[in-house]
Amino acid sequence: MKVLLLSDQVLDHIYNNSLQERMSNIDFIISCGDLPSYYLEFIVTTLNKPLFYVMGNHNKTTIYSEKGIESNLPEGCINLDQKIIKYKGIILMGLEGSIKYGEGNYQYTDTQMCWKINKLKPRLIVNKIFNKRYLDILVTHAPPYKIHDKEDLCHRGFKCFTKFIKDFRPKYLIHGHIHIYGTEKNWLTVVNSTKVINAYGYRIIEI
Repeated sequence: MKVLLLSDQVLDHIYNNSLQERMSNIDFIISCGDLPSYYLEFIVTTLNKPLFYVMGNHNKTTIYSEKGIESNLPEGCINLDQKIIKYKGIILMGLEGSIKYGEGNYQYTDTQMCWKINKLKPRLIVNKIFNKRYLDILVTHAPPYKIHDKEDLCHRGFKCFTKFIKDFRPKYLIHGHIHIYGTEKNWLTVVNSTKVINAYGYRIIEI
């Protein structure tokens, strides 16, 4: 299956009327946050494939318009935060947001993120019993601690994500938040048996 990964940056190559012609073989889409709703809605409408997303620290839940306060969540897309969903045999789980660094949207302390994970553990155990594995893909906005992250607090990864990889061994952890510039190629790291992928901009992977 081919999966289109997106995060953090609106690209003319994607936000383009030729998208359907170029990417008709995509099976589903994953967005790792900090992308506007209009962009995700365009992609899901154009490709007519499921789009699973988590919110990033720069996303806003509501916006002000001429009609008043309106939802800013992308229509036609599936919010994966704190959910476990099975799609065509692939088990996905999502955790939104970044490490808490100020007063803003979708920011969590490491302890708060651990609580979000703890609430999902019973479902993960059921998956292990009936599916012989906990999950296949963990979708996050922020990276794990010391894997693709940065030294400044805003871009520091979650320690509980690093522990999650060790305990639950997803095949993939797909994140955004960390921008990649120029010739930098630090977008794929294998930790034990988990492929940690930075989806900044866009990538296409086959699973």
